[in-house]
Amino acid sequence: MTTLTAADSATPQIPAGAPVPGRRRGRGGVWRSFLTNRKANVGFGMFFVLLVMAVFPSLFTSVSDPTAPAKFTPRLTPSGAHWFGTTSLGQDIWALFVYGAREPLIIAVVAGGLATVISVLVGVSAAYLGGIPDDVISFITNVVLVIPTFPLVIVLSAYSGKPTLTIMIAVLVVTGWSYGANQMRAQALSLRNRDFLESARVRGERRSYIIVFEMLPTMISLIIANFLGAALYSVLAAAGLQFLGLGDPNSDSWGTMLYWADSQSALESGTAWWAILPALGIAVVGVAFALMNYAFDEISNPALRPVRKQRKLGTRRRTGAGTGLGAGTGTRRAAALAGGGAGDE
Repeated sequence: MTTLTAADSATPQIPAGAPVPGRRRGRGGVWRSFLTNRKANVGFGMFFVLLVMAVFPSLFTSVSDPTAPAKFTPRLTPSGAHWFGTTSLGQDIWALFVYGAREPLIIAVVAGGLATVISVLVGVSAAYLGGIPDDVISFITNVVLVIPTFPLVIVLSAYSGKPTLTIMIAVLVVTGWSYGANQMRAQALSLRNRDFLESARVRGERRSYIIVFEMLPTMISLIIANFLGAALYSVLAAAGLQFLGLGDPNSDSWGTMLYWADSQSALESGTAWWAILPALGIAVVGVAFALMNYAFDEISNPALRPVRKQRKLGTRRRTGAGTGLGAGTGTRRAAALAGGGAGDE
């Protein structure tokens, strides 16, 4: 016979495989907050549409080679066959726009990702190491920060030789990591002396282990926000370089569309959509990244999220208090009536 003690009977039995109460998943909470954020949903929806257009351009246009000159009649007005007309070179404007979405997104992902990796490595390492390494790395970061970024990008692009996509990405990475590194260093400095890091040092963990597995998971939302900011900077800077003629003039890109529209006087020659459509595409990418960036800023900043939760909680408490007051009053009235009836008997 098995004897149950009071402690055993008071302890609830948890079935095998069931989640343990009170255990939270940090990453799941971040993504759950992202999915329930309106700004994030709108921004991701806009980005997803552009991503599908860049990966599967044949779903949006029947033209296979949009840059081929004299393929259609030049300067056609918008119609059912050509939704936004044709250029002065005989190219379909909508087809140029659809195929031009691929390169900006590649630049955003690759250049933004590489710049973010450098920012994390430089900023977190400088904050955690401290001392002379922190002073040297911070000095280099501050020097890069004070240099005007876009003029530096123009100079590096002009002297880098033949304008290719690889060279443009390299230039954008070299000039786009310093701001994120400064943010990462500031956040890592606030975490350096926390108890969970001190306990990892007491256990004898290596510095690389502490940085990668203890410190970085607490900075995921900030890292993603920095990636979105770096990606937005890369798209705008690349479009500016291509508009100035420092990119490949034969590439399929929105910046190249702007370059040719300006050189062919599109606004004066009746082909205004040649310049308007790529500008709208760049603006949509910027809005999408900005909305997702704002969403992750709200997720990573504890001072922004509880405001809405406290308002909802306060409303529920006021509603519950009003309901409880009414129930308590009814109970007291019933008791008084019962007492009065008993007295009469």
